[in-house]
Amino acid sequence: MIDSVTRYLLDPANHDTLALLKGLRNGLVYGAKIRFPHALVMTFLFRDGSFTSKMKLVLEATQQHSWNLGRFVFIYKSLLLALRKLQGGKESRVDAFLAGTVGGYLIFGKNNNINQQIVMYLFSRIMIGLAKLAVEKNVIPDPPQDPFPLFAAVVWGIVMWLFRHHRDTLQASLQASMQYLYNDSDVWNSLRNWIWHNK
Repeated sequence: MIDSVTRYLLDPANHDTLALLKGLRNGLVYGAKIRFPHALVMTFLFRDGSFTSKMKLVLEATQQHSWNLGRFVFIYKSLLLALRKLQGGKESRVDAFLAGTVGGYLIFGKNNNINQQIVMYLFSRIMIGLAKLAVEKNVIPDPPQDPFPLFAAVVWGIVMWLFRHHRDTLQASLQASMQYLYNDSDVWNSLRNWIWHNK
């Protein structure tokens, strides 16, 4: 039995189908590995409620992140495979963009907290990647010094200005974090809630 399963798994004729299933599996596992600890920490630090209600939130967030990532990988790889077959076994330079766009719309197009966090995480990474690509392709000159300090200063300046004057434009979890750091630290009425408890 094990030998026949191994032969099936190693048969090149089955590779594409098995790669789709393993991609789905890897998306599910990776989504759970990333979201569970994040949701656990953020929920228990910043949410009110019973242990049971907090664990329910953690598990729901983990399930959503995991399921979305697994389905995205499956759709993306399926579309790449279909496009390659339509093009006689060759992949064009736009296939990854097309497959990613369709998968992104179908899976991450619903506006909710989990999808916002994932998409904003990717957005920040691709902006840095595009800037590096522009330097690599000589579209813009290589900066004479490390631009990161200026980038960090502008990002922090903008987020603090938005929080101070247009708070409602920021994502709810960022607002909550900033409320805790910058506004809640202005309020106390005893040694207990100055040093140990926030409120």
